[in-house]
Amino acid sequence: MEIIEGCVYLLGENINTDDIVPSHTLTLRNSDEMAKHTLEFIAPDFVEKTDKLNIIIAGNNFGTGSSREEAVNVFKILGIKAIIAKSFARIYFRNLINNGIPAIAINWKNTDFKTGDVIKIDLNNGIIKNQTQKCSFEFSKLPPFLREILEEGGTIKKLQNQFKLH
Repeated sequence: MEIIEGCVYLLGENINTDDIVPSHTLTLRNSDEMAKHTLEFIAPDFVEKTDKLNIIIAGNNFGTGSSREEAVNVFKILGIKAIIAKSFARIYFRNLINNGIPAIAINWKNTDFKTGDVIKIDLNNGIIKNQTQKCSFEFSKLPPFLREILEEGGTIKKLQNQFKLH
């Protein structure tokens, strides 16, 4: 997988699926409309900034709460390239991977990243370089089968390619 490059949007700790997709939007039938409300109660400027800030960095317990697919789909719609957090809810982590969004767990300090920092993520070598702050971090590389899912764009695309279902 090639290197992922983008700019950071920094979030806090314990971001749950209700924070990501507020419950009042679950009745919307249009996913693009739902995406307009992403993180609206904890980061009101998030959606308008995703054209420039396309890598999320968060604290512990990212994606806790109910296992709703919408909480991953909105990030895909908004063009989020990767999510880095100190820790993830296990099922949310896998939902990100299954939908083609890299999920990377690293231990970082509050001074390591700021919103707007330019970073490069090398999934194959397990390195994140913060080009703005001039620092880098190593992370445990994803197992080959998960990297393969990401390379193919998610589980459904991988299966379509495997079984030639287009």
